Amino acid sequence: MMNKMNAIVFLLLLSFFSCEEKQVNDGKVEITGNLENSRVGAVILSQFTDSRPKVLDTLEVDDKGNFSYEVEVNTPTFYELNMYGEKSIRLALFKEDVNISYDFANPESLVIKGSKDSQEMLKIEKLMEAYQAKVNALNEAYYKAMGENNTEEIKQIQTDAMALESNQSTEVKNVINSMGDSFASLAAIGLLNPKNEFQFMDSLVAKLDETYPETKSIIQIKQQLDEMRALSMGQIAPEIELPNPEGEIIKLSDLRGKYVMIDFWAAWCKPCREENPNVVRLYNEYNEKGFEVFGVSLDRTKEAWVDAIAEDGLTWTQVSDLQYFNSAAAELYQINAIPATYLIDPDGKIIGKDLRGPSLEAKLAEIFD
Repeated sequence: MMNKMNAIVFLLLLSFFSCEEKQVNDGKVEITGNLENSRVGAVILSQFTDSRPKVLDTLEVDDKGNFSYEVEVNTPTFYELNMYGEKSIRLALFKEDVNISYDFANPESLVIKGSKDSQEMLKIEKLMEAYQAKVNALNEAYYKAMGENNTEEIKQIQTDAMALESNQSTEVKNVINSMGDSFASLAAIGLLNPKNEFQFMDSLVAKLDETYPETKSIIQIKQQLDEMRALSMGQIAPEIELPNPEGEIIKLSDLRGKYVMIDFWAAWCKPCREENPNVVRLYNEYNEKGFEVFGVSLDRTKEAWVDAIAEDGLTWTQVSDLQYFNSAAAELYQINAIPATYLIDPDGKIIGKDLRGPSLEAKLAEIFD
């Protein structure tokens, strides 16, 4: 599930790069390289501007596989070399020339020299490739387990997927920390979940803003982070005040003093309904210890909402203004997809987000057991 912030950062990261040296920029960067065992076709240079690549030119490659091209670079910019439609290389260019060598007979042969930011990008590419391979393996195992109706295996795969996401987040942050003040670190921001890593991202962007002041792209990201600040970990959860099925106005703050999971769901949402039995089980296990659920339905009709509550045996607080995603609570909490959850502590501070299944069970066990 991709939220608005992830999508925005993913688009913006394509145009942010710089080098570490504080040298005078002459506005020219030379791209040179050598390609062995070249294929038939073209080597195309594109520049990323905002969200889409713009083809700049087709590079001439001589019979020995050598090429050279000079490009005007007046601001940190992200480029891509598409080589014969078989291999793509991202280049982070600003003040340093770059040299590329690659042997099409050896996928591991790519070497980038010169531009330090482009070299840093290789760390991100390798990290993404390794992560994608693990995700593919889990997906394959999941579909196999689904076909065999192996519920125990499915549950284990879900647990493994959460562990993979957590480990990936740690690895991404380690890579970013290893980059110093390189603009390439912004390319890795899109690999983080801003709901869970807001503080890290906020600190990173603030540091880069000091190094590269008045940079439009950084300013845009800062604005997006400011919009998320009220919902970051450690902040007091915004008040929700909506009617329950009986028409009585209920406030989220009425449950202050307990651990509360705000559960955005709807009768029409299949994943929400599939998760409900798990929430019922955990609610029954931990309610007497101080765990509550505050259900916020994004249904359109009272009938569908009330029927789903009865069918799923939801005995906790339920509220809704029956306005679908236009619900005041959904807009306040920036809900673009459901199921979505926020976990708040007895003081009303946000301590968890999007906890479901094994992740919710593990968090409640950590708190109460």
